[in-house]
Amino acid sequence: MATDPRYPIGKEEWKGPLTEAERAEKIRLIAETPQKLRDAVLGLDDAQLDTPYREGGWTVRQVVHHLPDSHLNAYVRMRLALTEERPLVKTYEEAAWAELVDARTMAVEPSLCLLWCLHERWVCLLESLKPEDFARTFRHPDHKEPQVLDRLLVIYAWHGPHHVAQITELRKRRGW
Repeated sequence: MATDPRYPIGKEEWKGPLTEAERAEKIRLIAETPQKLRDAVLGLDDAQLDTPYREGGWTVRQVVHHLPDSHLNAYVRMRLALTEERPLVKTYEEAAWAELVDARTMAVEPSLCLLWCLHERWVCLLESLKPEDFARTFRHPDHKEPQVLDRLLVIYAWHGPHHVAQITELRKRRGW
């Protein structure tokens, strides 16, 4: 494990297009994320959910709500790339979203359910794609070059486990 609490599993790495076996592994990681997140927060009380995973970081509650926010955006970007030619996708201010009242105060169960259902659809879609579909592109305002779906797959196969590890590492440090 890395020593930086922001990146307990390290930073995401893009090494180029994936093989079919690598894609299958990334899809498996995405499929497992909802249950792993549920397991990571199981039994936590409100005080624990309102504890930042690191100094200056989001609370566990905010991390839980962030995952469906982020993954919904990725899912929509993927669907746009599959149905349009090089669509321009919209960014969102994830830090500002995490400060909205629902992300700061709501119970985590609705977001756990939302992530579960979203990933059911997302994995179904991912498993239906042909290798050439992962070469489809979209344009992101923060990147000069078009982004391929393989890249999006790598990011989100990392993203879920990354945030789950932030929570599980906090639990280890605190003895929860």
